[in-house]
Amino acid sequence: MSLLIRGGRIIDSTSTDDEGRTADVLVDGDRIVQVLDAGSEVRADDVLDATGCVVSPGFVDLHVHLREPGREESETIETGSRAAARGGFTAVVAMPNTEPPHDSRVVVDFVRDQGRRAGLCEVVPSGCITVGRAGQTLAPFAELREAGVRFFTDDGNGVQDAQLMRRALEYAGQLGLTLAQHCEVASLTHGAVMHEGACCSRLGLPGWPSLAEELMVHRDIELCRLTGSPVHFLHLSTERSVDMVRVAKAEGLPVTAEAAPHHFTLTDEALSGFDPTFKVNPPLRTPADIAALKRGLADGTIDAIATDHAPHAPHLKELPLDQAPPGMLGLETALALALTELAMPLRDVVAALSWKPAAIAHLADRHGRPIAAGEPANLTVFDPSATWTIDRGQLASRSRNTPYHGRTVRGRVRHTVFGGRAVVVDGAATK
Repeated sequence: MSLLIRGGRIIDSTSTDDEGRTADVLVDGDRIVQVLDAGSEVRADDVLDATGCVVSPGFVDLHVHLREPGREESETIETGSRAAARGGFTAVVAMPNTEPPHDSRVVVDFVRDQGRRAGLCEVVPSGCITVGRAGQTLAPFAELREAGVRFFTDDGNGVQDAQLMRRALEYAGQLGLTLAQHCEVASLTHGAVMHEGACCSRLGLPGWPSLAEELMVHRDIELCRLTGSPVHFLHLSTERSVDMVRVAKAEGLPVTAEAAPHHFTLTDEALSGFDPTFKVNPPLRTPADIAALKRGLADGTIDAIATDHAPHAPHLKELPLDQAPPGMLGLETALALALTELAMPLRDVVAALSWKPAAIAHLADRHGRPIAAGEPANLTVFDPSATWTIDRGQLASRSRNTPYHGRTVRGRVRHTVFGGRAVVVDGAATK
């Protein structure tokens, strides 16, 4: 069936400013077949009104926890992909810390197949760097690459052994893979609940030092220099981490980085009420760290906005603060938080949500593409001026652990087109 997206303002990687071009986009099958002047008389089987909206390439999330297999009480691939589609994402990279983890072809194939059954966005399995994410033995990179995996991480754990990480980078470089590091020196964070600073001292809670992240960022920049293999830094949270990545990029090293919306919108003071909703790994930091993340996103030091969407069933998040698991929902609120909180040109926000993460995840052949005839029809239509109030009860995730309940934000996804099909229409998933 054909689909016409009528009257939207196109912003893609070829745009030079925020003005874009107002046009009608005709889709047939899974491809864009024409981009016409707005008000064209072309007809289609279905029409999506994009008046007052931006039409962009679909968003790509480098960092999503879908929990399946093993912890379906918190999320399933179907519910997570529905949340993703409502957030404008046409592809998400599923983190490997499931039960069992993504260290075998069987699990990777299962996750990808479940994503295809859901049909709301592309679910891209990441692979473990080490078997069981245990940090002892390298996972079977070649086998997982044959299964289509190009992005590897032990997210939730940092690879503690420097020699093992060096070997992993050398091996990944030979196979054309990207390794993504969860930067945490575990010996410095044992028992920690929140950022180590004035707030944790006042509350009497065990602190998580910024140095735990920064030591590993420094180490892996040097391993990247040694091996020449690309390294992606997950969920940067401190000012010094951003500064080190900025210097590494200026030296021409193949490093990339992401930041999560909660790290550029919330400070450690949010935990003053001892609410586990605000517990996350790495922890919420200081206003100075938030300012540094915003500068890093604005100047391109931080390449991508990635949600670290981490659903937890209510009975888990209702545990005492020191026992509750870390993590927050993020898929349906990422765009709005970025538009509300970041003083960046609209094109740059879209770049950080779309074509830049698509390139890092090795998905640039089908996501984040220019909006032009012959290109894949993976598209997001959003109203950058729409204001709305976040309501945890209205989210698509199986869990409800959003820290933004009741917060009024600006910018909302109206339609999402995946594989040429409208999977979200006027904010509602069609499946």
